[in-house]
Amino acid sequence: MTEHEQQTNTPERDFSDIRPYDDYEFREKIAELVAEPGFEHAVRYAMPDVDYKQFVQNLLTVETQMDFQIKVMGPFLEMLVAKTTHGLSIDGLDNYDPSQSYTFITNHRDIVLDASFLNLCFIRAGLPLTQVAIGNNLLIFDWITDLVKLNRSFIVKRDGRVREALDNARHLSAYIHYAVGEMHESIWIAQREGRAKDSNDRTQESVLKMLSLGGKGSCKQNLAALNIMPVAISYEYDPNDYLKVREFLLKRRDPEYKKTKRDDLFSMETGILKQKGRVHFRLGSCINKELAAVEGEGRPEVVHAACAVLDRAIHCGYRIFPCNYIAYDEVNGGSEYAAEYTPDDVRAFDEYIAGQLAKVDVEDITDEEMAFMRRTMLLMYANPLKNQRAALGCESV
Repeated sequence: MTEHEQQTNTPERDFSDIRPYDDYEFREKIAELVAEPGFEHAVRYAMPDVDYKQFVQNLLTVETQMDFQIKVMGPFLEMLVAKTTHGLSIDGLDNYDPSQSYTFITNHRDIVLDASFLNLCFIRAGLPLTQVAIGNNLLIFDWITDLVKLNRSFIVKRDGRVREALDNARHLSAYIHYAVGEMHESIWIAQREGRAKDSNDRTQESVLKMLSLGGKGSCKQNLAALNIMPVAISYEYDPNDYLKVREFLLKRRDPEYKKTKRDDLFSMETGILKQKGRVHFRLGSCINKELAAVEGEGRPEVVHAACAVLDRAIHCGYRIFPCNYIAYDEVNGGSEYAAEYTPDDVRAFDEYIAGQLAKVDVEDITDEEMAFMRRTMLLMYANPLKNQRAALGCESV
């Protein structure tokens, strides 16, 4: 047992159920992973031209989780950027002090790529990478669990009754505080459980309440110890938009409708492999100054204020694309932003919307339902601009 294993698996803090695999486990787990038929199928699906035997041989030479992120995932993500985007960019890197560890909190657009693309930006900039929070609802197969834990992900347990859920939240928070405060590693976590299907991004108070459970100080002190940094993510196009609209329609027909695990897997595949246009990240400033200025020490007021700070930073940090301006004007029946797009932009966006709606595989869609789906999709693209306007004081939400 390594010194690090002894540190993380003491009786008071055995994180082995949720933490990433450590380097001493890496060779064994990577050998198990490449023997999984499901993993081979996924690799061939994502990279149709791959020489799988050579791919496996290359994987088996990787010895550490950091090498896996940089030497395996880095080139794979660069391939995705080249094939499925019109460019990946980031600004605000001057806010990232590489001698510090942070808790990066972002809006949530894509199940897999939000954190992956952020880490790719850090690889390009030569900055330390993050560990990544992932919900256990997405770990459909055991090999997926192995893959994400090899890729420095830690598990968010989202099942269990009230008492168990509270214990899980405390356990998760303790691990995050350990990772940031003692391992000196940054972590990524989404601002909410699940993606904002309508792109109306709001930080869930439950996320910050969970983060405040770790540590030995007040709620404010515990949050400050995590060096929380807001990050805004902007995708020009969301390849899952039609799947989100489909879900809205099915829930409208049947409020009890629930997605299947297969639906989640298909959403992951679609998000990874389909076209996204331009993708941009904006790092905000660490919120510790704003936290210190919050009056009172009680958890409700501190958490509420911290959520408001995060939301404003994320909304102000969006990159607004022509499609967002077009959608906003159409939803509001005006032409306020007509100078931000051309007639060709409008035609291209209308064709895009029509093409995405045509993919919705639901029987007997009425004209009224089609109009509902179209407006719902337009709102997905209008809401980032609407929220940015509100954050800048241009309109109320």
